Amino acid sequence: MSTLSAAGARSAPSFAIVLLSIAAFASAANMRIVDPLLVELGREFGVTPGRASIAATLFLLANGVFVLVHGPFGDRHGKMPVVAIACVGAALCCVASALSVSLAMLAATRFLAGVTSSAIIPLAMAWVGDNVGYERRQATLARFLSGQTLGLATGAALGGAVGDWLGWRAVFWILATIYSLAGAALFATMRARPHIARPAVRAGGSMLSQMMGVLRRPWARTVILVVALEGGVFWGCFTFVATDLHQRFGLGFAFVGLAVAAFGSGGFIYVTIAPYLVRLLGERGLCLWGGMGLSLGFAVLALASNAIVAFVAIVVLGIAFYMLHNTLQTNGTQMAPEARGSALALFALCLFVGQAIGVPIAAPIVDRFGAPPIFWAAALFLPMLAMWFASALKHRRQLAGDTRNR
Repeated sequence: MSTLSAAGARSAPSFAIVLLSIAAFASAANMRIVDPLLVELGREFGVTPGRASIAATLFLLANGVFVLVHGPFGDRHGKMPVVAIACVGAALCCVASALSVSLAMLAATRFLAGVTSSAIIPLAMAWVGDNVGYERRQATLARFLSGQTLGLATGAALGGAVGDWLGWRAVFWILATIYSLAGAALFATMRARPHIARPAVRAGGSMLSQMMGVLRRPWARTVILVVALEGGVFWGCFTFVATDLHQRFGLGFAFVGLAVAAFGSGGFIYVTIAPYLVRLLGERGLCLWGGMGLSLGFAVLALASNAIVAFVAIVVLGIAFYMLHNTLQTNGTQMAPEARGSALALFALCLFVGQAIGVPIAAPIVDRFGAPPIFWAAALFLPMLAMWFASALKHRRQLAGDTRNR
């Protein structure tokens, strides 16, 4: 039986997807939850908010780098067990963060939280790839994506609201609770259904050999390159949307925060209609329409005459981004079926690296000319990237058809 057939034959209970989505919510929320707490952390530890930001920086650094370790580990020992262990580890790190008595201790515990939390989203996606047939995979990944989208959309808002109401330590206690519940539920699920915890294919070789095995595949290199460019251009530009809304329209920071929620609402609209869109448009159609939506959204943002028009554009960006990105995620799960954990780890790393490069490239342009020039650049580049990937998908399908006909 082929790997893809095996994946289609294995059971993927809906509640397992829900639990993985809850774990992804905590992991995604953790990425931005410290941002609104920096002033309070500075007061607590007698430092400036800039120095307190080390607690956010170290989490993101660990989250981006250590995913390379978790991917091969999940391939060898099973994705879901590693995700469950990561949830427990992240919960313990959040408890330690809540109990921190110095900025150094908080920074260290945030770094360890990034180490453990980085396993959750890519390995959960790889588990879906192992257990859901390709024809149903994109719609299933969209359902899983709801937790990650909600976490990214509400992480900063949750941190700010809870921090203001109950204090910054309560934020980490809440995160620890969510991680703990998700981890305990995953362990209970694996105990009830042991087959969902086993690796679909026992991956061999060292971590390096598994990574190199993925990179030797032309299709894997194509997907990884596209996701790096997508991450760099989209997030390099979208990072400055809030600043642009404040500077051009004089919005207060509370209203500016709604921009992130507007983007998240666009993501939820996509998640809701994803099964219909997958059937109607297919992968290539999702890429092409997603690229056009991104072009439209950024162009309208650049031309927006008031905040209402800008917010509508942001919702459009949320829908269009996930049309393209969810297609990339689905193809990412099929880059190397025998080493999906390693493949998705590279996928996540390249997305992170793209963001890390895109933002500093865009920053001096925004400082000198404002945000509209980079919005126009994204409006031109992203649809071309989407068309290129759609063309690559068509070529890949044609090659697969020729191979079957021989």
